Amino acid sequence: MSLAGKVAIVTGSGRGLGLAYALELAAQGASVVVNDVDATIAAEAVQSVRDAGGNAVALVAPVGTTETAKALVAAAVENFGRLDILVTNAGVLRDTVVWKMSDEDFDTVINVHLRGTFVCVREAVIQFRAQGEGGRIICIGSPTGQRGNFGQTNYAAAKAGIVGMVRTWALELKRAGILVNALIPVAATAMTATIPYFQKAVEAQAAGEPIPNFFRHKLGFGTAADVAGTVAFLASDANTVTGQVIGVGGDRIQLWSHPDAIASEYSTGGWSYDELIAQFDDLFGGKRETVGESFPDVPADLAPVPAS
Repeated sequence: MSLAGKVAIVTGSGRGLGLAYALELAAQGASVVVNDVDATIAAEAVQSVRDAGGNAVALVAPVGTTETAKALVAAAVENFGRLDILVTNAGVLRDTVVWKMSDEDFDTVINVHLRGTFVCVREAVIQFRAQGEGGRIICIGSPTGQRGNFGQTNYAAAKAGIVGMVRTWALELKRAGILVNALIPVAATAMTATIPYFQKAVEAQAAGEPIPNFFRHKLGFGTAADVAGTVAFLASDANTVTGQVIGVGGDRIQLWSHPDAIASEYSTGGWSYDELIAQFDDLFGGKRETVGESFPDVPADLAPVPAS
């Protein structure tokens, strides 16, 4: 089931994961609006799509404003006549611990990731509803938004917020035939290249060698291209799911759970301060949730090499 005749917008698609999504959507038959803040990078991405036999145009603008969102939809309609697919991938990082994080650090990440996703989805939905033929929205999340990560207050908040919006939009838009899902990609990109744990995987990819099986299979950590097929599937008419959070990377695909109460206790008349002091640890001490991600030890032959 191809995407022939479909039109897609992929924000932040000049390079990395976004470019992989654009290339795969085009390979399956969709025309693509590529987006980046760098005109040269955007033009190179468009040429990559065309060199592979696809059809694409570029919209150079920073994601986060209503003006950019409107311009993206207009580019799709003016160049290709319609819009069927939106992938909200644009993002930036401003990592630091909370006591050092500035207002600008926080606001920049929230504006691009969270507000940018909201305004782009809003404009796409307006177009989808006007066309009356449904649509597909794939919002890019992160393991950080699911589990938290040291030094990423702003990024965690944005990515968790995106998943919350996706669940709400799935309820609001299902009747119109618009399916909305969140994707949690894990891949060797510029963002992961600086993490020592993944050093050998990143080096292998950079050298054009296969990523070791420990990373690909056990950790679900592969290339950007490994993620792109799932994006194309979620964008297709073959997909019937909505409101889901799907993780993908390397050899692995996952379905994340929605938050749910894992333990409940009752006290007639409610829980007083003194009762909680006396009983909370006994009731919930062995049931508390962990935070952050934990990884198995890297095999000795794949361990990062300390900087000299």
